[in-house]
Amino acid sequence: MKLPLIKHITNFIEENDEDYVIETIETLENLTEARGISDKEMDVIGEIISNLYGAIEVTKMVKEGASKKDALNSFMKRVQDSIDT
Repeated sequence: MKLPLIKHITNFIEENDEDYVIETIETLENLTEARGISDKEMDVIGEIISNLYGAIEVTKMVKEGASKKDALNSFMKRVQDSIDT
């Protein structure tokens, strides 16, 4: 997951609507079922999906009252902690 991408997507959600991101996730998840997708392409799609889900999670924390900075930092700390264990 990449913090700059999550921040960028979070800004997109603020300016537009979360539904666009949810529909993008659904489209990408469907694309993973297509025949002929290479492992490298699957990795890229998976990384994009992870960043999109991360942005949705950060947006949720902001809606619950956290500042965007705190929400981003909290989310990335949770990701880092899950990798370390």
